[in-house]
Amino acid sequence: MADFPDDIFTEPADVDPDTLANLGPLRRLAGTWESADGHDINPKADGPEHRDYVERMEFQPIDPQANGPQLFYGLRYHVYINTPDEDITFHDQVGHWLWEPATGLVLQSLSIPRGQAALAAGQAAPADDRLVLTAERGRTDYGIISTTFLEHAFTTDRYRIELTFNPDGTLSYVQETTLSVRGQDKPFTHRDTNRLKKIAEPEPNPLMRILAAREKA
Repeated sequence: MADFPDDIFTEPADVDPDTLANLGPLRRLAGTWESADGHDINPKADGPEHRDYVERMEFQPIDPQANGPQLFYGLRYHVYINTPDEDITFHDQVGHWLWEPATGLVLQSLSIPRGQAALAAGQAAPADDRLVLTAERGRTDYGIISTTFLEHAFTTDRYRIELTFNPDGTLSYVQETTLSVRGQDKPFTHRDTNRLKKIAEPEPNPLMRILAAREKA
């Protein structure tokens, strides 16, 4: 078990309200990103399907959040994906990326509107260019939950995402979900990759906007 303090109720005092200044390795993630270079490999009855996709990611800072003595700074995010040949949304995902400065813990919570959610975790230093987070089915801390149908037909056993902040300012990722597909003998690795460019910087977190407005008043 992690080394937690005996006092689980008292929240940190004198918390810096400026989320963007305290995001550690997530600072470069803040903002809006776009790309038309995504590639997806997903399971079908007659074999793997390869599809290209267009992606938009938006990461906006939230106010500092505390679990008793545990303090997080983070980003609320929305990922929207479609394909060049279809108008309907190919993939929609929301959640949070969180950073715990005291321990180097990085978290990604995610939810998709097909009845699935996950909480992935990793460790990083503030200046790291590469983040790796994982979640596993069956864990009660950093795990994966799904609908009864998905558990029956497309069981997600493991999730892994690797983000890389490239020297040219772009963002790359490799995302893999290990699936047990009903009727197939071997696990299937559902893989998504992309390289995105930042098109807009983030706004300050809500508390910082309030404090800035008070200073102007």
